[in-house]
Amino acid sequence: MVSVWGMRIRVVDAFAERPFTGNPAGVCVLESGPWPDDSWMQSVAAEMNHAETAFVRPSERADADWDLRWFTPTLEERLCGHATLATTHALAADGLVSGKVAFSSLSGILIATVADDGITLDFPINRPTATPAPDGLAAALQAEPLETYVTGELRDLLVVLGDEATVRAVVPDFDALAGIIQRGNLRGVVVTAAGSSEYDFVSRFFAPAAGIPEDPVTGSAHTSLAPYWSERLGRPELTGYQASPRGGIVHVIPAGDRVHLKGNAITILDGELFI
Repeated sequence: MVSVWGMRIRVVDAFAERPFTGNPAGVCVLESGPWPDDSWMQSVAAEMNHAETAFVRPSERADADWDLRWFTPTLEERLCGHATLATTHALAADGLVSGKVAFSSLSGILIATVADDGITLDFPINRPTATPAPDGLAAALQAEPLETYVTGELRDLLVVLGDEATVRAVVPDFDALAGIIQRGNLRGVVVTAAGSSEYDFVSRFFAPAAGIPEDPVTGSAHTSLAPYWSERLGRPELTGYQASPRGGIVHVIPAGDRVHLKGNAITILDGELFI
């Protein structure tokens, strides 16, 4: 167990254009050396009670600048977009990174690029593969799916609905949805439709089995949304809006076996964690 007095921890709103929108993430910057116990990091994430809390330390790898891990309130994740953006923002604010930075993670090397107009993440693509709708899905979502897909290694269930209004109106039965997720060995459920106004597409993300009933803005889900909508709309550069109550904008560009995700972030809280 690590014993620290006054470790710095922040809350950063990611994929946010103004405070109290986008997706909040905890960011804990550690000194070099071994990771703290997993149980300690999980406890901190549970205490923060955001969708994700990121832990980052200087890397000893030749191909990475920092090592990065993400924890929900209940488990460790393999990939998280908004907490990576939040971590990059926090490191840049401290003058610890500029330009391109490489993170070593459970999903391989992830590149973030810091610029005046936002942060761009270079993530592995997760192409959707068509799959039959699970039994009970329409009832759990209270909406009729048009198409359903499983999204690569992330194993989200991507559910295409009829229009933007239907996506915004979804009120899931979270217990039923959690059962579908667990039976299908899925991470979560993404509902999406073409946008009707200034956005090319809209989405929402539900992961009740991971302690996240609705995630405000899910960068990693856009590694599947980007190729899906790019193919159907016939354009490489798209703007997605995650229509949660907080809401957030993600600019996406599929690039071969990668996806570029761009957004902004705002530090909301900066303090000390007493352990």
